[in-house]
Amino acid sequence: MTDTDRARPGVTSPVSTAPGTPRAGRRRAVLTVLIGLLLAAGLANIGLGAVGIPPPQVIAILADHAGIHLNIAYTEQQDAVLWAIRLPRVAMAAIVGCGLGIAGAALQGIFRNPLADPGLIGVSSGAAVGAAGMIVLGAAPLGLATVPLAAFLGGAAATALVYACARYRGRTEVVTLLLCGIAVNTIAGAVIGLLTVIASDAELRGIVFWSLGSMGGATWHNLASIAPLIAVAVLVLPRLAGSLDLLALGEREAGHLGVHTERVRIAVVTLAALATGAGVAAAGIVGFVGLVVPHIVRLLAGPGHRTVLPASALGGAVTLLAADLAARTVAVPAEIPLGVVTALIGGPFFLALVVRTRRRHGGWG
Repeated sequence: MTDTDRARPGVTSPVSTAPGTPRAGRRRAVLTVLIGLLLAAGLANIGLGAVGIPPPQVIAILADHAGIHLNIAYTEQQDAVLWAIRLPRVAMAAIVGCGLGIAGAALQGIFRNPLADPGLIGVSSGAAVGAAGMIVLGAAPLGLATVPLAAFLGGAAATALVYACARYRGRTEVVTLLLCGIAVNTIAGAVIGLLTVIASDAELRGIVFWSLGSMGGATWHNLASIAPLIAVAVLVLPRLAGSLDLLALGEREAGHLGVHTERVRIAVVTLAALATGAGVAAAGIVGFVGLVVPHIVRLLAGPGHRTVLPASALGGAVTLLAADLAARTVAVPAEIPLGVVTALIGGPFFLALVVRTRRRHGGWG
């Protein structure tokens, strides 16, 4: 619950997470397990690969870079691989996963629909158009930062267009927002298809990267450029947890309880677009993380957004680290596109979720 909500008399969250309650204990347990899984996934990603780096050597290399010298031998190759390649890649996967996970959870809360996904608001496809357009134009006024910046601006422009089309008399219609998102995604897909046709072979490989996603381009510089943007979303969205809980009762009911629904919707969509756009700018389109992770978190920890939002951020990081590990180790020396791995996992889950939702509402069976 936000500080504003707490200040209003009578405004209480329908989901209690007060200390000492069973739900609070489950919240702590889920977050503790996710933190443990995140550490384990990070260590596995650092150590496993074409160049094996055992845990003692991993600790020794990290300690040396921190100015602490341990009597553990390691090779220069292990040092170079860990510090210049794997560590920025692990950090990038964790940060992008956090952004996608919490963005998906927040959008599902604001739309009151477990099938909502960051891609619905057009940010992913818009970012891909921005990146593909810059690749085909061949312009690089900002050097290596040109394409990621174009991707971020493309995602922001697509989201702004979707939101502007959904506004009517000072309000945003949720159904119209989703329909506009579908339309913008369709247009963006057509533009990417056109750019693919006119692109050269080298340009085509760049477009494929943005279409399928990869952590292969992770560097400390790229990480520094997107981390602050995603951090803003990860830190601010949990402050809207109380409002999202109240919105689960319905917009009219939440309004009567003191929630400014339009303001909350604008904040959630903007922050979700910020996190997703920055993630796509760094890693290309990585689907299903923002859809699958929040749903699993709700099954384990319940519907309260005070738990769902931070747990989805941690779960997104764990999921993307696991997917990236599979992407670069399953078919060594080749690397499977990250988006392919997440789609192979998330696609069947999405179908199962659709069938389950349909049956629950009396459609089948």
